[in-house]
Amino acid sequence: MEPLPFTEGFAPFGPLETWYRITGDLESEIPPLVVVHGGPGMSHDYLVSLAELSRDGRPVIHYDQVGGGRSTHAPEKDPQFWTPKLFVDELDNLLYFLGIADEFDLLGQSWGGMLAAEYAVTKPRGLRRLIISNSPASMPLWIEAANELRSNLPADVRATLFTHEQDGTTDHPNYLAATQEFYDRHVCRVIPNPPELTATTEQMLDDPTVYFTMNGPNEFHCIGSLKDWTIIDRLHQITVPTLVLSGAFDEAQPRCVEPYVSEIAQSTWVVFEASSHTPFLEEPEAYLATVSEFLAD
Repeated sequence: MEPLPFTEGFAPFGPLETWYRITGDLESEIPPLVVVHGGPGMSHDYLVSLAELSRDGRPVIHYDQVGGGRSTHAPEKDPQFWTPKLFVDELDNLLYFLGIADEFDLLGQSWGGMLAAEYAVTKPRGLRRLIISNSPASMPLWIEAANELRSNLPADVRATLFTHEQDGTTDHPNYLAATQEFYDRHVCRVIPNPPELTATTEQMLDDPTVYFTMNGPNEFHCIGSLKDWTIIDRLHQITVPTLVLSGAFDEAQPRCVEPYVSEIAQSTWVVFEASSHTPFLEEPEAYLATVSEFLAD
C-alpha cells in the first residue's frame, strides 16, 4: 500500500508551540478527525496508524500535546502549570488555528479520551462525533481496577512492586521489569511492542515531566495530580453521538469505562476481545473498521 502524504507544522499557543500533522486535505467535504494521544506527556507516534482512516478522503490530524513529542517542552514550569484545562485550551486553540472548529470529529485514547471528554462537556459548536478509546471516566476507579489487576500478577512480581513503591525507588531496574509484566498483560499484548509504541515511550522517558507530574511513575501507580480526577458528574452534558471502545484485557477495566455509556445519552460501547489497552495495535483491522463505520454512519 502506498504511503500516505502528510504535512506538518506548528500552532502558536501563547509562548509555546503545538506540533501537528495533517494526513489528507483539509479542503475535503468529509469532516476531519482529530486524534488526541494519551499520557499525559506522551506523543502521537503510537497512534499514527489511524492516519489510514484518511484513505477514504477523511483528513486525519495528529498532534503532540505541549510538554511532549515535537511540541514545546517546559520542564521548568511549576507542577501546577500542568492541568486538564491547559490541554483543553490547547486543543481548542489548535482547532481554530487549523480553521476546523466549525466541523470536526474527535478521537481520544487513554488520557486523550479523558481530555476529549473534558473538551466535549464544553459543548464545542463544531463537534460532530466523539470516540473515547480505552479511557477511564474516573481515576479513583482506574486505581481501584489497577489494584485488582495487580493482585493477579505472580507473587514475586507483586512483592517487587510493593517494596520499591514503599521505598520510593520506582526507577530501580527490578521495579521496571516488574512493571513490564503488567504492561505485557494490560497495555499492549503484542510482544515485542510495535516500534511506534516504543518510540512514544522513549520520547516520554527523555522528558517525563508531564507524565510524572500528572500521572505518576507508571500506568498503575498513579500518585500525580490526576489521582482524584473524575468526569462522571459532567458526562450528561455530552450530547453528540459517542463511540466508547475498550479491550477485554484493558487496564481500563469495565468499571472505569461504563460511566461513559450510562451517562452519555447517544453512546455505543464496543469491546475488542483479543486486545488490552491498544486495540489499534493489537486488532488494527477491526479497530479501524469500527471507527470508520461509526464516523460514516
